[in-house]
Amino acid sequence: MSHRVKGVARGAVLAAALTASLAGCVTVHGETAVVPAVGKDEAAKVLKTFTARNNKANSAYDTELNAAIETGALGAIDQAGLKSRKEIRPRGNPDYRRLELTDTRYLIPKQAGWPKFFVTDSASNRKGGGRWLFVFQRDSADAPWKASYLSIVQPDKMPDLATDKEGHVEAVPTGADSGLTLAPGALSKAYARYLQEESGTAFAPGPYTTAQRAQRERQMKRENVRNEYADQAARPPQFNPFGLRTENGGALVFFSSLHHHKQTLPRGYKPKIKDPLVKALLSGTPKQSVTFVRTAEQVVTVPPKKDGGKITFLNRISGLTSAQGQ
Repeated sequence: MSHRVKGVARGAVLAAALTASLAGCVTVHGETAVVPAVGKDEAAKVLKTFTARNNKANSAYDTELNAAIETGALGAIDQAGLKSRKEIRPRGNPDYRRLELTDTRYLIPKQAGWPKFFVTDSASNRKGGGRWLFVFQRDSADAPWKASYLSIVQPDKMPDLATDKEGHVEAVPTGADSGLTLAPGALSKAYARYLQEESGTAFAPGPYTTAQRAQRERQMKRENVRNEYADQAARPPQFNPFGLRTENGGALVFFSSLHHHKQTLPRGYKPKIKDPLVKALLSGTPKQSVTFVRTAEQVVTVPPKKDGGKITFLNRISGLTSAQGQ
C-alpha cells in the first residue's frame, strides 16, 4: 500500500513539518468557525523553523530552546533527554548529525475550537526508511505552533486517509461521537489498564501489547529483585490525543501514556545506577529501590465501530523522564 492520501479528492495533499514559535494563520473566528487549522505555506514555515531550532537545541543540549518548539509527550521525552546529556557533556554535541526532512506532505484538517493541529509526513536522513510523522498543535490564536508527537511509520503500514474535495483531511472527535471502537480520548486509560490487568480485547497482539506484558511477567518472576509496574493515563491539556479519519471510517490516532517501574532489592543491598543518563535524572537516594518514570507517545489505527476489529500499534516511542531513589 502506498503512503498517499486517498478520498473524495485524490493526489498529494500537502508537505510537512515541525513547529516553533510561529504564530500560524488561523486568527479569525478560530473558536467557532470550521476552518483549515493552518495554510500550507504557513505549515511549511512552521516545519522549516522547527527543524532549524530542533537541530540547534539537539547540538547544544538546550532544553529551553526545545521547550519553545515542543510540548506534550514529545517535549517531555526530549527535554529530559537533553537535560541528562547536558549534565554529561555541558558543551553540547559537536558531532550531532543535523536532521533533514524531505518529500513532505501536509495533512491539514478543518477544525473549530482549540487546540488545532496538523500532521506532517516526511522522509528523513536517518536510517530505517520509515516516514517521520510530526503532530503540531496550537492551543490558542496567540499561542505558537509546537510539535507534540513524533511517530516513525513504515510506508506500507500507513493507512489511507479520507480527504474532502479541497484535499483537507478530517479530524476525528475525541469523545463518544468519534464513530470508533474506542474514542481517541479513551485510548490512554484503556492502554494503561490493559498493561496493568490485561483487561478487555481492544488491542491487537504485538510488541507493545502482548509482548510487553509477557516481558513484564518474566521480570516479575525474578527472585533477586522485585519488579513492580504502574501505568497511568496521560490527560489533557498537557497530553492531547489527535486523530485523523481513515478512508474505511476508522482513524489514525496519536496518544500518550505514563509508566512507572519500581525495582526493589533485598534488604541489605543497595541499587547501583551505572548509566550516567539515568543518574542525571535521579532524585533522592537509592537505598533499596528506584522508581523509573517513562512517558510514551504512540500512533495506532482504530477501526470504525460499525465494523469492529482490533486497535493496532504502528509505532511507540518511550523515554525516561525521571527516576526516584528510595
